[in-house]
Amino acid sequence: MSYPALVEPADELTIDEVRRYSRHLIIPDVGMTGQKRLKNAKVLVIGAGGLGSPALLYLAAAGVHTLGIAEFDEVDESNLQRQIIHGQSDIGKSKALSAKESIAETNPYVKVILHEGRLDNDNVMEVFSGYDLIVDGTDNFATRYMVNDAAYFLKIPYVWGSIYRFDGQASVFAPSLSDDAPCYRCLYPEPPPPGMVPSCAEGGVL
Repeated sequence: MSYPALVEPADELTIDEVRRYSRHLIIPDVGMTGQKRLKNAKVLVIGAGGLGSPALLYLAAAGVHTLGIAEFDEVDESNLQRQIIHGQSDIGKSKALSAKESIAETNPYVKVILHEGRLDNDNVMEVFSGYDLIVDGTDNFATRYMVNDAAYFLKIPYVWGSIYRFDGQASVFAPSLSDDAPCYRCLYPEPPPPGMVPSCAEGGVL
């Protein structure tokens, strides 16, 4: 099954961008048109932690032009064994700001928009508006269901992932395809009872 493109191609790549993305451009399924679409794309990553860190770095390196980061936490030393976008000198710093600085070092052509307040029902629609894709790397069920509901209402495709110790799950939901497209609530209609699923701090994570 083929899916419609999320964005139209940007007008042109600069000479420097052609040089940077040259290995993409020779892949038939990406090519110049695909790279121009990446240049025109706006992706919001929720969480700059264990899942959001590599997602942000790879999206930036790939040439996604606009990256939003929704993150209110600060870097803790216990984050550093897995949250690879942060370093020792970032301890105590805003994770969103730390991630922005790493992205600038990875790819200076990327525009980063910070959303440093906590996502809630009062602001989630406004924050999501204008993005082409949502990447949900959150670590709590309340936010996960809120992200699902907002993305589904706004018809924005979203990628969800979670991890516990050695196990991980990931899914892609595309509510923009049809009114009856499946969503996270279709898989898990209700969150588990409080305390049933340990947090990373309680159960550990690789």
